[in-house]
Amino acid sequence: MIPTNDYEQQVKDQEYLTETRTHMPARIIDRYIPQWKWTSSMTYVLLAISYLLIIILFGLVASQGSSKWQQHLESLYPCGAKSREWKYFDGACYFFSIQEVIWHTAENDCEEKNSKLVVITNQYEQNFLQSQTRNERNWIGLSDHNAEGQWRWVDGTDYRTSFKNWQEGEPNDHSSNEDCAELFKSGKWNDVSCNTKKFYVCKKPLSS
Repeated sequence: MIPTNDYEQQVKDQEYLTETRTHMPARIIDRYIPQWKWTSSMTYVLLAISYLLIIILFGLVASQGSSKWQQHLESLYPCGAKSREWKYFDGACYFFSIQEVIWHTAENDCEEKNSKLVVITNQYEQNFLQSQTRNERNWIGLSDHNAEGQWRWVDGTDYRTSFKNWQEGEPNDHSSNEDCAELFKSGKWNDVSCNTKKFYVCKKPLSS
């Protein structure tokens, strides 16, 4: 026969073991859930930071690629990718028309292109133009249609001190009707009626 005290102790021990087995999983879960929640939150934060870094990295790569492409375009088209028909020479851009028009129409067309009928400033520019005009006659930005004999450049350059390259004997105002200057095939200048149709050359600074 088991003593009463020992029996009661056994009952208490059994109840404790039963309670421990029953509540142990819950206690374990309660113990680790806060840590799990913290670990999960940190994972989301780290993922967000990783995505952000990836986006920044791709942005930098794209920016560098765009910059290199822009430099490539500038090397191919110094006057701008949207001005591929313009030719670059010595800090300026030149447009050589493929259509013949009268002098005033040529002047207006150049202005619509944010440029001027070409004003020739030196022999180097003269040689460049001559090499590009396809042996055709071209209007230049010089006329005396406002006052006979008073030649003026379209950009206001002082004609008296400017570069000149007239054909010998020109300008002669033949038939009193030659008020606009053209560029001969030879590169020399000639005065001719402003109402004849010719090709033309526009000029603008590189930054325009």
